[in-house]
Order: sequence, then structure tokens, then C-alpha cells
Amino acid sequence: MKIKKRALFLIATIMIILLSLIGRLVQVQLIQTESFSKHHINLIEASIKQRTQAIVLDDGRGRFIDRNGEAITNDYYPSVVLFPFLKGMKWPVEKIANITGISEQELLTAVQSAKTPFAFGGKDPVKLTEKQQQQINELKIPGVFALYQQVNTNQVLAEHLLGIARQNKEILEKRYNEKLKSGLISPHTEIGITGLQKAFDEFLLPEGESKLLYHVDQLGGPLFGLEVKYTAPANPFYPTAIKTTLHKPLQIVAERSVDDLGLEKGGLIVIDVETSDILAMVSRPVMNVKNPLADRGGVNEMIEPQIPGSVFKIVTAAAALENNVKVRGRMFNCDYNLYGDGEDARKLGLLNFEESFAKSCNYTFAKLAEEIITENPNYIELYAEKLGLLSRIGWHGEVFHYENFLQLPEEKVGRIWSDANDKHVKKAINQTAIGQKDVRVSPLSVANMMATIARGGEKMQVRAASEVQYKNGTTLFSFPQQQLKGSPLSTYTIKNLQKLLQGVVEEGTGERFKTLPYKVAGKTGTAETGRNGLVNKWFAAYFPVEQPKYALVVVDLDVKEKDAKTSDIVEAMVKNIYQLNRNE
Repeated sequence: MKIKKRALFLIATIMIILLSLIGRLVQVQLIQTESFSKHHINLIEASIKQRTQAIVLDDGRGRFIDRNGEAITNDYYPSVVLFPFLKGMKWPVEKIANITGISEQELLTAVQSAKTPFAFGGKDPVKLTEKQQQQINELKIPGVFALYQQVNTNQVLAEHLLGIARQNKEILEKRYNEKLKSGLISPHTEIGITGLQKAFDEFLLPEGESKLLYHVDQLGGPLFGLEVKYTAPANPFYPTAIKTTLHKPLQIVAERSVDDLGLEKGGLIVIDVETSDILAMVSRPVMNVKNPLADRGGVNEMIEPQIPGSVFKIVTAAAALENNVKVRGRMFNCDYNLYGDGEDARKLGLLNFEESFAKSCNYTFAKLAEEIITENPNYIELYAEKLGLLSRIGWHGEVFHYENFLQLPEEKVGRIWSDANDKHVKKAINQTAIGQKDVRVSPLSVANMMATIARGGEKMQVRAASEVQYKNGTTLFSFPQQQLKGSPLSTYTIKNLQKLLQGVVEEGTGERFKTLPYKVAGKTGTAETGRNGLVNKWFAAYFPVEQPKYALVVVDLDVKEKDAKTSDIVEAMVKNIYQLNRNE
């Protein structure tokens, strides 16, 4: 009897174990195939991944090119792709060597050491011509392909302007919930978080990877013969390319100038005077790649409002000239301090209006601002607006279903007054006249102001991109040059501002730049930040004076005045641009 009970117990135990195993098998094979365990593992994907070897040719996200079609982020060109199963077969390596110019031994060695498919050349694959690509593919050698591949350029250029793309499930669901639900995009899809990556995200969004794959056994040998499968999105026009307005060689020398000369916070902008297109933009500190938004390295200082200091005297001068405030034949005692109630540290003596601007006399512009505001309390901001300092200047307009597409979504607008009552306070007016107190303008808007003055007063939006292109290079959308709203300054005032800016370099605070290979017009600025004796050191310029082509702004932020790198960088940039133009 006891034996019978034991037998029944054993049978029952075995049955329970078997049923448990069957239940687990059903769970794994039929029920939770796409979301197994608390970790939500997709078992189908994991199984395929385990027995598949692949090389991703293109992750599907769009890329950025410069104004001449040069790759900025990822390059895209044909290269030789080789599969590791070649080591176990005889293949016409000599033919590939003859076509590519790569030695037979190099090809064989690379295949012998390979465990997964690879593009010959590693991180910098050998670039093929279209003819070489065609010749290789016509041979139809199993495991040898010549295909276009996305290649990292290994250069970090214009990182703050271009921005970053990252995986972010929360933002992905918020922006593209319908596409996510319908399976058009994966939960792991990278999306634009900042800069142009964010602005153009819907154009850049991948439709899927392009890749070569084949199945392997547990030893890595090929299953199903030597068949290699190519998979790619069905749409032949994607991924897109965003054609920026950047000039890659100029961007490279701009980054080098800033870094070689040791600027820690601030940056520079170069704008095309004719079009207000951004040719180069550098912001520092550099981004922390692992956590880009953790500190100021994730902020584009060039589109952030900063204290401008004496660069703002351009606005005060414009308001005085436009409103017939008496400046001609008038002398100002520039031994006085800003408020006129004591001596200044810089005793400049009696100066006329032009000399006051050239030598950056604070007293003159404080006095003029008092008279301007007596005439109309809103005149200073009115003329700041006429010069494009207070409104959004990055390209904005209608693009397909976007009524107000913003190329620079993180751009912040400037301001003059925080408290309207300050317009009736003498010291507040005096400080505002020279770009202190609550005045804040972005380096981008200052650069565009210089371009506006250089081209005769026409106000234009600033473009960072000119086109969205299909994969084949044809145009999906073109961003037209657009004027900024609002009335411009008179020709009379613009002509006088041009003369004033030339005077700064000829006989004023910018005299250091008098001997540069291009004749430069510009304005210096030293803004007190109120933080431990730190200043913002500016130079805003355009050149060549005879036929203006470039507007340049350099600003060193939160720096001891004696340590500022602004002038060194300006000098380096003008020389570099001159040399680039000679070489082209």
C-alpha cells in the first residue's frame, strides 16, 4: 500500500512538473512572445538577433550637409562590405583588389579576423566611386557588396547649432504617438532634442534601417546557404538631408580659432551680409556628450540674450541721428563719468559725436539718451527693434502643415527695460544707453544688426538651413530669404552708422584691427556683469568695408577683462577668412 502511495505521489509530482514546463513553454512560445517577464523582452526579436548577423548601412535618420553639399554630421558614400563566411570559401579576391586598389593580402587578412560583417576600412571605410561600386556588384560574389553606407565624419562641428538626437520615450510619445501606435516608428527611435535636430525632426525621422543580414548556426556558420538579405525602407526618397547655410571650411577654422585661443564661455557667429545666412557658429563650453543638458555646455550662448555693453551704443547713436538730436558741431566733456557727476577713470577730454563713438565715451551716449527719452520714452526700444534686436530673427514661416515653422526654436528675444518706470530714472537711462542695466541681446541678433547696417538697412530673417533634400538630392522644400517685419532705418542714418563703425577701427577702440588683410568696420563692447568683476567682452564687425560680405560677432562671456580672448579671435578669424578666399 505504501509503495502504491509513493508511486502515485511520484507520478503526480512528475505530472505537475511537466504541466509547469508545458505552461512555461506556452507562455514563451505563444502568449508572451513580444513582452516576456518584468523586463518586457521581445523573444521573437531576441531569437532572430541570436541567429542573425547584420551590418547596418544606414540608421535611417536624416543628415546635415553644408551649403556646398559637404557632409557635416554623417557622410554617405559607397564602400566595400565583406562577410566573415568568405574565409571558408574560395572567392575572386584578386578582382576586388584590382577594382579597389586594395591589396589582396589586406582583404584576406581583414576577412580572416572578422567575426561579423564589416565595411573595409573600419570606422573610416574606403570610399568607392560609382563606377567601382557598379563593377563590384556586377561580379555577384556571395558575401561581397558595394553599397552606400552612412559614415560618421568623426568631426564635431557646430554642435550647438545642429543640436542633439537621443532616445526619449516620453517626448517620442508626445510628438509621434500615432506613428508609434501604428508601428511606423520604433520605441527606440532617436528624436531631435535641441537645435536643428529638434527643428527639423519630422523631416529627419527615420523610416527604418538599411542593412544586410544573414542567418548563422551556433558556431557562426551560415544557415540557408550563402544567401544575404538586403532590407531597407520602401520609400526610395528617404532619408532626407538638411542643407544648412554653413560653410564647412569656415566652420572648421572658427572652431579651431576659438579653441586654440582658449575661449571658455561665449563664441562667435559669421553671417553672410547679402543673405543673413549663418556661415559659421561656435558656442562654448563644449557639450558633455554623455549628459548634454546637465550644464551650460548644452546651451547655445549665441542665441541667448547677453549684456551687450558699448555695442549697444549703435542703437543710441541711431536713435539720436534719426530724431535730429543735435550732434553736429557739438562737443562732449568725456572727462566726466557716465552720470556726469564726477570724473571718469578714462579721461578722454572734449570729443565730438564721431570721436565719442570711436573712443566709446560713456558720458556722450548717456547724455544723448536723456534727450532722446525726453522726446519720446519709447525711442530706445523703437530703434533697437528697427535694428532687429528685440524680435525673433531666425527664419520663421509656413512650411507644409506648419503655420509657424522655426529654424531656431530655442532662440530667445532681447529686451531693453525690465521696469517701464526706469524710463523716468536718470541713472537707469544712462546705464541703458551704454548697454547695461537690463539690456539683453543675443550675439545672433547683434551679428544680424551688423549685416543690416552693412547692406544698407534692409532687415532680413537669419537662415540656418536653405533646403530639405530627398535622398537623391532633389528639393523637398526650399526656405526663401525673408524680410523681418517693421520699418527700417533711413538711408541717412545707415550711412552715418557705417562711418561711425569705420571710425572705431581707424582711430578708436578697434584700432588694433586696422592692419588686417580686410578693411574692417565695427564696435567694441565691455559689459559689466556685476559678478566678481567679470565682463562680457564683445567685438561686432563687418568686412570688407568696400564691399561687405561678412558680419562677425565674437564675445567672451564672464571673463576677467585682462584675460578676454575676443580681440585675438577677431584677428585670427579675419585672417583665416582672407586665406580661405585666396585658396578657393
